[in-house]
Amino acid sequence: MNSELFQQINYDKAYRKNRLKAANWVLEHPEMLEELLEYCFHDDTKLATKATWVLEFVCREDISYIFPFLDYIFENLSNAKSDGQLRSFGLLCELLTIGYYKKKQEAFQAVLTPKHKEVMTECCFDWMITNQKVACQARAMTALYLLGTETAWIHPELAIIIQQNLPQGSAGYKNRGQKTLESISEFSKR
Repeated sequence: MNSELFQQINYDKAYRKNRLKAANWVLEHPEMLEELLEYCFHDDTKLATKATWVLEFVCREDISYIFPFLDYIFENLSNAKSDGQLRSFGLLCELLTIGYYKKKQEAFQAVLTPKHKEVMTECCFDWMITNQKVACQARAMTALYLLGTETAWIHPELAIIIQQNLPQGSAGYKNRGQKTLESISEFSKR
C-alpha cells in the first residue's frame, strides 16, 4: 500500500485541513474513488477511518461521485465498525435519503435501489440500538425517518427506539429525537 492515494489519506493528524486536502486531491483524481472505497472498508480501522473521513468530504462536495459505487458501499456497509467510519457513513445515508425523499432529485432516484434502501434501513437500525456516538445515531434517525415515508413499518419501530433512549440520551440525541418524533407524528396525520 504505497499508492499516491494512500500517501494522501495516511496523514499523521486528523486535522480538518489534512482531511480536506486529501478530499480535494480525490476530487481532482476521481479515478481513485474505487481505491478510496476499498480503504474505507479496510481491516486496519485507523486507515479505514481516515479514508471514510476523506470520503465524507468528497460526498459533501459532490455526492454523485459515489453513485457508480453504491452497490459496493452497501454490500460492505455492515462491516464498518469504528466511530469515525460510522459517523461518516451515517452522513452518507442521510445525504442519500435527503436527495431521494426530501429533495426528490432524479439523479438519486435513478441510482438508489430497493436493495440499497433495505441495507441502509438495517444498518441505521443497528446504529440506533447499539452503543454508537450521537452523530451517527442522529444521522440514522433522519435517514430512517425519510425511509419510513415509503416503508410503513419503519416509523413505529423508530419511534419506540427513540422513546426508549430519550431519558438517558445526550442533549444532541434528545434534540434530534424530539424533532424526529414530531416529524413522525406529522407524517402519520397525512
